[in-house]
Amino acid sequence: MSWNITTGLDEEQLTGLVARVHAEVRADPSGPRPERMWALGLYRSVVLVLFLLRQNPVQAVAAELFGISQSTVSRRWTVLLPAVERALVGHVPDPVEASAGRIVLIDGTLVTTWDWASEGTALFSGKHRDTGFNLQVAATLAGDLLAVSDPVPGSRHDMYAWRQSRFPEAFADRESIGDLGYLGSGMLTGKRKPPGQDLSEGDKVFNQSLGKLRAAVERAIAHLKGWKILATRYRGPLTCFSLVAKTVTALTFYQKGW
Repeated sequence: MSWNITTGLDEEQLTGLVARVHAEVRADPSGPRPERMWALGLYRSVVLVLFLLRQNPVQAVAAELFGISQSTVSRRWTVLLPAVERALVGHVPDPVEASAGRIVLIDGTLVTTWDWASEGTALFSGKHRDTGFNLQVAATLAGDLLAVSDPVPGSRHDMYAWRQSRFPEAFADRESIGDLGYLGSGMLTGKRKPPGQDLSEGDKVFNQSLGKLRAAVERAIAHLKGWKILATRYRGPLTCFSLVAKTVTALTFYQKGW
């Protein structure tokens, strides 16, 4: 099998990634030896982790498809997810260098999660009426991904999430475009309707033109969410979400050949 649909990677990319993960696992003296992964072997174990990221099935379903126990799925996920992220971290470009000479588009997206009672309302987004994490995404006018921020609780506004990210410093000298949620950030944003008045025809045309440009960052977000663990409800421990987001970001750049 090529595993392309299952993992999102072509055969060459997958083989290269497995080789890198093998090196990462071998370099960790406290971790399991690749040759001791009897149930699946290292290659299919990496495929399993990518499948969980790409398709976001429950672990019991993945266990049945791969012919192993759910506990084995959990162990492979715990051991190999950090190894995959470390193996690909070099493919994540520096946002300052990647954005040189480019106009930067900024937008936020909510990755939904379970409504954990222990978190109270911290994860609840009033805008989306759902619980999750806010990720800030930067892209070019062509829709190419530039950077993804660390997650912040979904109750936080886009402006707060942007300020908490490294984006303000990384793109300080770039012309940046955002939506009305970034008013006051120094970015180019649309015109807000004055209280009790209508927008002028010129402002309407301006907003429409800006909206067409901003569609590119929405395409970048859609591509990022091709990894369904970010597109459908995240069910794992909240403490692991940051690692999941970093791994998916690295895989997205790896797919594109960075």
